[in-house]
Amino acid sequence: MQYLRLLLLPFSILYGSVIWIRNKLYDIGFFSSQRFDLPVISIGNLAIGGAGKSPMAEYIIRLLKDKHKVAVLSRGYKRETKGFKLVAVTDTASAAGDEPLQFKRKFTDITVAVAEKRVEGIEQLQKKHDVIILDDAFQHRAVVPGLSILIFDYTRLSDFLFMLPAGNLREPFRNRKRADILVVSKCPDELSEIEMQEIRKRIKPFKHQTLFFSYLSYGNIISIAGDKEQEPLSTIAPQAIVFLVTGIANPSPLVNKLKSFSENIIHYNYPDHHVFSTKNITKLVEEFKNCVSAKKMIITTEKDAQRLMVPALLELLKDFPVYYLPVEAKIYQEEEKFNNLIERYATRSLFHNSVH
Repeated sequence: MQYLRLLLLPFSILYGSVIWIRNKLYDIGFFSSQRFDLPVISIGNLAIGGAGKSPMAEYIIRLLKDKHKVAVLSRGYKRETKGFKLVAVTDTASAAGDEPLQFKRKFTDITVAVAEKRVEGIEQLQKKHDVIILDDAFQHRAVVPGLSILIFDYTRLSDFLFMLPAGNLREPFRNRKRADILVVSKCPDELSEIEMQEIRKRIKPFKHQTLFFSYLSYGNIISIAGDKEQEPLSTIAPQAIVFLVTGIANPSPLVNKLKSFSENIIHYNYPDHHVFSTKNITKLVEEFKNCVSAKKMIITTEKDAQRLMVPALLELLKDFPVYYLPVEAKIYQEEEKFNNLIERYATRSLFHNSVH
């Protein structure tokens, strides 16, 4: 399939030309890019699909929220509302977007907002916050972040470095130069120095960039019913049947993780940000009831859970063991160095702002 996409190269050249012109117009100042006085941290990636931006955003939230007034600003992909909106824990994914809603429900003491135009969103937030984290904003050239973090998915490092539609890149690979920090996400739990060096050769960081490696740490499975009942992953018996429901771009790391406990995975694999219908969940429930195994459960991701937590779907699922699996990003070996870079930027910028 990957090689068949090469037939689309002429369209990639056309798309790449449009993106090159757009970026060039920003570079020469024809399109305006705005800087802000407070610290603005951008997290993004070059390719389409999930590279692990949300776990990285949550990592930085945890790092900064106890010392700074943190706001997260997202576009709110696939939300049905328009304009600037503060996200509330009582919102639905259709009103706020699944990832912003996840941030707000997990970190109730921070501000989460959505806005198509990030400049307007920052203008709304800057007076009452110390730091703003921009989720999925590497291509949003209207804002010049003070610190830009670019994520690369370890599981897709071997993909062709072509623009859409022949490849997965939203802009040319050389544009990674705009980033300050590079992070290779979703690495195996153990990564050798030799493999790290090979990845460095593949990514080729510029002199001003620091490259880090991260992996995913899975937590306990948590009941979707609202009672916050938790079970360790180790409770999944080898003979258990796991009905896995995902609507994320790259579920393979999760599938592999669950298979380390049970090979009996029935995967309902929907497109990224899929809006679950009653038909989808009715089918899941019927097949779950027809499964004769005494040990069975339904597991989904934390992001997908935000789209499942609507009254009509929760009603269909209320009598069944349905759990979501939270995940955290962890930094290999150089966690202190990574943390210091983020904290120094936030603190130095705040001091600079107070002086001026």
